[in-house]
Amino acid sequence: MASFKPTKIQVYPKLGEKVTQDTLYWKNYKAPVQIKEFGAITNIDFSPVAPHNFAVTAFTRIHIYGPFSQEPVKTFTRFKDTAYCGRFRSDGQLLVAGCEDSVVRLFDVSGKVALRMFKGHTKAVHVTDFTSDRYQILTGSDDYSCRIWDIPNATDLTTYQEHTDYIRCGVTSKLNRDLFITGSYDHTVKLFDTRLDKSVMTMNHGQPVESLLLYPSEGLLVSAGGRYVKVWDLLKGGQPLVSLKNHHKTVTCLCLSSNGQRLLSASLDRHVKVYNTTNYKVVHNFDYAASILSLALAPDDESIVVGMTNSILSIKRRKSPEESKETLGQQTRRPSYRVFVKGKNYVPKQDDYLVSKPVKQHLAKYDKQLKKFNVSKALDTALETWRRHRKPEITVAVIKELDRRGTLKNALAGRDEQGVSHLLNFLIGNLVDPRFAPVLVTAAEMILDIYHSVIGQSPVVDRQLLRLQELLGREIDYQQDLLEVLGMLDTMFASNLPRKEVPCSAIISQIESPDF
Repeated sequence: MASFKPTKIQVYPKLGEKVTQDTLYWKNYKAPVQIKEFGAITNIDFSPVAPHNFAVTAFTRIHIYGPFSQEPVKTFTRFKDTAYCGRFRSDGQLLVAGCEDSVVRLFDVSGKVALRMFKGHTKAVHVTDFTSDRYQILTGSDDYSCRIWDIPNATDLTTYQEHTDYIRCGVTSKLNRDLFITGSYDHTVKLFDTRLDKSVMTMNHGQPVESLLLYPSEGLLVSAGGRYVKVWDLLKGGQPLVSLKNHHKTVTCLCLSSNGQRLLSASLDRHVKVYNTTNYKVVHNFDYAASILSLALAPDDESIVVGMTNSILSIKRRKSPEESKETLGQQTRRPSYRVFVKGKNYVPKQDDYLVSKPVKQHLAKYDKQLKKFNVSKALDTALETWRRHRKPEITVAVIKELDRRGTLKNALAGRDEQGVSHLLNFLIGNLVDPRFAPVLVTAAEMILDIYHSVIGQSPVVDRQLLRLQELLGREIDYQQDLLEVLGMLDTMFASNLPRKEVPCSAIISQIESPDF
């Protein structure tokens, strides 16, 4: 007797993730190294000179890590309260940081004690940076003021009091020592020139400003605040160019890739978005375990360092070419496959006794019921909730097999209100799917033939039939519209085809021929 053949489930192609050059580039990092700090990590800054150590500001300490170290190579602890915004100078020899006690401290990277202490602010200093000439420092404070300090004399050169709320971000120009920009919780971004006694440009971000970033050309400025990332054209008087809203919570920090072609933004929603700076579309996304407060990229994008609210410092380092090849080989090679094919190609010798092992056939539940000719139970099994929602192709395959056997009408008949409702629900969800329509149209016609006499007796079934009718009406309208578009396209294509000219002599000869 022939063995039972299981129901053949049609395999449909799946739409996988689109693999782009950005996907390959930004996924080419090792598993993150996680380091526990003493508090929330508010700032990360890479040294501009090799070996590109990075300073991590967390609670009352600033730790300096090497490019491959998991322990700090240097620690600055001379803070009486929470430290903020540890920044390197362009030569990598000095480090400046603000503090909750309103004092700005300047450190020699090779020493421990502060070289200078700048006192003048009355509240916490959250913003510090060096000017391009290396001899001045910009600071911004919760006392609504921003100041320029002279490093050799430790004196206050200029003070601006134009903001009306906390100043939480700022950046200095790398091309002009006299220009700097500050962002405040009063929703404004202001450009200052130290040769003048007031700001020269003001932009309204519309939300409390958390981070600022200047492009290398310094013609464009990026501001982050609330859920928005905005790009401003400074050469056109601060004209807004782009407003991005890809995060679900406040954007806390910004960063630019080494080639300047990718912009990164991090947020309290635990995501880092990577944008293409040509069209500002998201080309990649990183997920993290906690809300992100700080983000930095190493030169040449060798490392991505992220600081989170749960005091965890996450460091992702780029894979070497050898490691990338190994990973690619592991993805394409499946060692477990050898277990299944082991001995399959073995050919017995002449004197060997061949002992055949019966292969046990494993059948799905619906196949077992089909084998026993319990067609109604087989359809019930195929219509189970999880199966019809997650794998509708199984339900469709069973219906197709029942139709092939000529028992589909028997399986559909004799159902109560709940059974008919399950069937109609499945039809409403999948009838217009082009993969399943040829099979389900037949089933729908049979259901209407069997249960037309009970229409009007169940409000639940009646509502579902009305939904099915509306669905089919919309689908017919779509198909008609598509046919019209197809006709237009055929006309356009036909008009664009090159016309083949026929010589007049050939036409005349055809007319004069006796067979014409």
